[in-house]
Amino acid sequence: MIIGISTDTVADQNKFIEKEKLNFALLADSEKSATKAFGALGKSGFASRYTFVIDKKGTIRKVYTTVKPADHPQEVLKFIKENLKD
Repeated sequence: MIIGISTDTVADQNKFIEKEKLNFALLADSEKSATKAFGALGKSGFASRYTFVIDKKGTIRKVYTTVKPADHPQEVLKFIKENLKD
């Protein structure tokens, strides 16, 4: 399951989802509580573009702090196939 979290408002997220034709949930964290809890709030006050791979037990198995959108989906999928079994 893929879930995105953004510090934008719900209205801004809805525009982004429509524009980019996202096929996964994008949660609003406008108070930045989840962003802070995961250590993804940058010094500028904006969320960093991080990816967390979390297994079915809720354990964070991998954190990507450098994300290149063009390559990233394949990179994450490869990690999941090689490291997470059902």
